[in-house]
Amino acid sequence: MSHPVGGHVPVAGGLAKAGLSYAREIGAETVQVFVANPRGWATPPGNPVQDERFRAECATEGIPAYVHAPYLINFGSHTEATVERSVASLRHSLRRGREIGALGVVVHTGSATGGRPREAALAQVREHMLPLLDELTHDDDPYLLLESTAGQGSSLCSLAEDFGPYFEALDAHPRLGICLDTCHIFAAGHDLTGQDGARDTLDLLVKTVGEGRLKLIHANDSKDVVGAHKDRHANIGAGHIGEEPFRQLMRHPATDGVPLIIETPGGKDGHAADVARLKELRAG
Repeated sequence: MSHPVGGHVPVAGGLAKAGLSYAREIGAETVQVFVANPRGWATPPGNPVQDERFRAECATEGIPAYVHAPYLINFGSHTEATVERSVASLRHSLRRGREIGALGVVVHTGSATGGRPREAALAQVREHMLPLLDELTHDDDPYLLLESTAGQGSSLCSLAEDFGPYFEALDAHPRLGICLDTCHIFAAGHDLTGQDGARDTLDLLVKTVGEGRLKLIHANDSKDVVGAHKDRHANIGAGHIGEEPFRQLMRHPATDGVPLIIETPGGKDGHAADVARLKELRAG
């Protein structure tokens, strides 16, 4: 399938039992899950029975699966404890990703806190994140997918060109990829609207990091205008991005085969509607 469309699914009650049931109800062809509390540092072991069932059912049904690492992770932090916890948390997400058969683990690129220069923060990213990438030696290890932010505060990566220094800091590691969040990149200042908006943004991304690095798209509309630096997701077509840029995204060669995951409001009904809308745009 050229562009599997799906969503982030709740897993309270079991990865397969709850998560995949929800996925089927919203018509998802691909899924994203948390394997830990997204707003905490705990690293739970998981349930081997649910892990195996999730992995097997995803394989049988051809559902690409992804893990989203906790939001607290920040390798650019000036606080030593935060960096140490970030290492443990991301290592956990990568290990759990392999155990459940995930193709990628999404992590936010973080920010330079404490008034430190970006270069110092990126040096810290190199020191602590590169060893984690080097640990990905199994054939079934997931990719580490960098997700830029909406540009709030001292973000290390919000514009497409910001991925360049981040990739350089990590030696453009072969297990490194990108998760492009449409709301974030729009809020950061890339206008996806207009005849060439989406195409120009993707062209710049490919020029910055090379072909084949875009592995996942978070398909979210934006409640705020371009360049607002606010991370507020809207349903597809109901925000300032609108429907057409999503159609254009799926026409660009850089997104060929890349899944689209929605992280939109509205609960199950809203998610089902957004998945259906993206499928319509894919077909149209």
